[in-house]
Amino acid sequence: MAQVHFTETIQRHVACPPSTVRGATVRQVLDAVFSANPRARGYVLDEQNELRKHMAIFVDGRMIRDRAGLSDPVGPEAEVYVMQALSGG
Repeated sequence: MAQVHFTETIQRHVACPPSTVRGATVRQVLDAVFSANPRARGYVLDEQNELRKHMAIFVDGRMIRDRAGLSDPVGPEAEVYVMQALSGG
């Protein structure tokens, strides 16, 4: 099962303890996490159920490509990290 971690920056706004969940895609993994923690969904996903612009997700150290469908594959022993993206100018 995949291990899902949320950074401390996110946890300042909403409690998101580490989770171990099943899922073959990022969407399935997040849905499993959010079923137990619905408040976190609104912080990570927007009204279209897509990844918010200020968020980033890494699976086994690689940033996901599909921010809308969240269809990137997740292996059975994957490490998934959800974090706030940094921007500036």
